[in-house]
Amino acid sequence: MSEIKKPLLSVKNVSVNYGAINALKNANLDVYAGEIVAVIGANGAGKSTLMNAIMGSVPRAEGEITLDGTPLPAKSFQVVSAGISLSPEGRKVFAPLTVLENLEIGAFPLKKQSDVEEQMQKVFRLFPRLEERKAQYAGTLSGGEQQMLAIGRALMAKPRVLLLDEPSLGLAPIIINEIFKELTEVNHQLGMTILIVEQNAKKALMLSHRAYVIQTGAITMEGASKDLLNDPVIVEAYLGGKK
Repeated sequence: MSEIKKPLLSVKNVSVNYGAINALKNANLDVYAGEIVAVIGANGAGKSTLMNAIMGSVPRAEGEITLDGTPLPAKSFQVVSAGISLSPEGRKVFAPLTVLENLEIGAFPLKKQSDVEEQMQKVFRLFPRLEERKAQYAGTLSGGEQQMLAIGRALMAKPRVLLLDEPSLGLAPIIINEIFKELTEVNHQLGMTILIVEQNAKKALMLSHRAYVIQTGAITMEGASKDLLNDPVIVEAYLGGKK
């Protein structure tokens, strides 16, 4: 009898309320080790709320989130130490600090300096531009470079799951292509498990293995990304055309 595959990250019946607004409604989502999973949806659909719920940034009204079967702790810094890192919407780099200092801050869960240095080299191999600009203040970087830094900072914690919240936001198309190519390398080179929420549905579906669709706080559809790319409902609603 074959062993049942268990998800690495599991969101079970999670709801989040902002006052009287039910921002997330009984959300269920699984991410398996080594895969890229996308969550697509319109602006305000609840994508970022889902990420914040996983990170412990917002209180859950109900439900459970587990990493490898163990419930996640309540505080964001504890979630990072447990093995989940977030590259947040809008990048949110520490502008007055250098690239190197931003990366070092991301490594706070690592106890050994040798581990910090090893992870730093992995980030620099993935994003050579960050090494070129390691002494530069983060606030002086271009938008694309700041996005690389936000992803690199999240990787410095040596996470088991990397969360990406709207990595294409505010970037030019050519830079978006570069960022998504590098995310493929993060998955391939590091074997990194990735959960990405993204308004650019086509890019997200082309990047990911599986995907979920979220509408007004509820997950309404899931499936293989290649299938959703050709689904008439998805094409009509999110890909700007008819199938």
